[in-house]
Amino acid sequence: MVIEDIPAVLEVELASFTIPWPKEAFEREIAINQYAHYYTAEQGGLIIGYCGMWVVYDQVQITNIAILPEFRGKGCGSELLGFMIEKAREHGGSVLSLEVRVSNIPAMTLYKKFGLQPGGIRKQYYTDNQEDALVMWVNL
Repeated sequence: MVIEDIPAVLEVELASFTIPWPKEAFEREIAINQYAHYYTAEQGGLIIGYCGMWVVYDQVQITNIAILPEFRGKGCGSELLGFMIEKAREHGGSVLSLEVRVSNIPAMTLYKKFGLQPGGIRKQYYTDNQEDALVMWVNL
């Protein structure tokens, strides 16, 4: 992901999350955060998704992953997550984690397909509705 991708990434963000990240958050992640690595998923020149991760030593945290609604269920999320896991390994990651809403069964199903397992609950993690987050982990 580069700065010029942010407008298209914001479209994905707005279509995917009840509390989307603002433009400035993506700008900081790309331009300033030395631990951040962000990638876009494209189809026919259109950005249809993106994923970000932080790599700190050998610990990798997926910050966000999203696919436009009209492209979900077609393998795009699976392809993007597989790509991110390979990138995590390339960056020296040995453990990858993420948080997911406890109600987001499709995402959990995808994550389990890649070996991520439940590791704990973050109570009232999501500020929009106080929903809990399931923390999922996988050894790389």
